[in-house]
Amino acid sequence: MLNKLMRVMQEEKTRDVAFAVGGMGAMLTGSKLVSLGLFAKGFQGLEKQWRERHPEFTGGWKERWKAAAEFYESTHQNPANRVLHMVGIPMIVGGAVGLLATPAFSPPWLLSAGSFAAGWALNIAGHTAFERNAPAFAEDPLSFVAGPVWDLQQLRKGGLKAAFRKAAEPTAPASA
Repeated sequence: MLNKLMRVMQEEKTRDVAFAVGGMGAMLTGSKLVSLGLFAKGFQGLEKQWRERHPEFTGGWKERWKAAAEFYESTHQNPANRVLHMVGIPMIVGGAVGLLATPAFSPPWLLSAGSFAAGWALNIAGHTAFERNAPAFAEDPLSFVAGPVWDLQQLRKGGLKAAFRKAAEPTAPASA
């Protein structure tokens, strides 16, 4: 088992995703600096890999942001997944702020931990049950920021009511 884990962790992408996810998980232990360090290490590695996979990319921050937002949009097409993200992402962001800003294991911290975990559960359910793809951050680390920005834009376009309505629409059968 340990040998298999060591082989998997030698793969750069797997290792960097593990660092980013481990950093988020470490927030639930109250280890703020450890969690931020792990997350930063994973984010840095994933961004380096993104740039290696896109040698044609020569733009600055504005162009990089545009590429990240377009990628995020392309990986979130299912209406039910969009609704789950519109609910889950604010829970994650609010929970993360609370986990970092309040004393570990205090009542506000515990509430933040519940929000953070529930938000991630909604997002993972959306990708597993509806979108059937991996979370965008595994391919593009700027999705950690693009997600909340996308969420805010969707809320400004019509809010949850419009998203729920679209998710409830029957899907048309595929044409031959």
